[in-house]
Amino acid sequence: MATKELLQMDLYGLLGVERTATNKELKKAYRQKALTCHPDKNPDNPKAAELFHQLSQALEVLTDAPARAAYDKICAAKKQAEERNRKLDDKRKKIKLDLEAREQQAEAHKQDEVQMTRTLEEEIARLREEGSRQLEEEQRLIREQIQKERDAQNPQIQCFLSLQLKWKCKNNDETKGGYSHDILMRLLQKYGDVLNLIVSSKKNGSAVVEFATVRAAELAVMNESGLSGNPLKISWLEGEPVTAPQTDHSLTKERDYESIVMMKMRQAAERQKLIEQMQREDEEEAMTS
Repeated sequence: MATKELLQMDLYGLLGVERTATNKELKKAYRQKALTCHPDKNPDNPKAAELFHQLSQALEVLTDAPARAAYDKICAAKKQAEERNRKLDDKRKKIKLDLEAREQQAEAHKQDEVQMTRTLEEEIARLREEGSRQLEEEQRLIREQIQKERDAQNPQIQCFLSLQLKWKCKNNDETKGGYSHDILMRLLQKYGDVLNLIVSSKKNGSAVVEFATVRAAELAVMNESGLSGNPLKISWLEGEPVTAPQTDHSLTKERDYESIVMMKMRQAAERQKLIEQMQREDEEEAMTS
């Protein structure tokens, strides 16, 4: 048997003895094992002959003190190497487990970030949808304030003008005939600043719009027809406006202009009264529904 093959074997285990066995115990164990696998007793079994040869090699090495010492030293070094490898494998295994745990933690953090990003996007979308109405209201108030400041600086500016909007709408039509507040605002804002738009919730197919300028109201009356499937009918809320005359230094012209201004103020008061009435009706309708 080659030395390399011999070193791969557990000679003590082959004989079935402890590592502290004496030569007497080694020889006794050898005889018991060898009798069962002697070539003369197993002529047709090549494995028996091989085992007998291995037992002989084991007895030869282990009963020789220097050879046994060298063999034991090699076995001890081999055992130490195996222990080091086992510890190294345990360390590698721990590193691998730690790495996998960190990867799982990183993946969980990534999923959390994705979820938080998605939540933020949803909240931003909600804010854009809900906040747009607030922004429109704030911008409307700003336009009203600017117009009031202009009126205070220049009394010749005419009062705001309102239009009556009507369209076909069935009582049970949830789409309100295709006209929502946002759709009406998109249709009307292209003619000029809209100061106020009230869609009646009690009277279907009806709304009042208030423009910042006469020109905007005139353009809306002349050009806007609404949706092709359900056209709008637009009319002056209190009759077509009268353009204020150019002021001059004559007393007559001043009195005419003052009369027109007073008429416009009365019309504005009536419009405001009508708007407040529609708002009250909408609030009463909301409370009873």
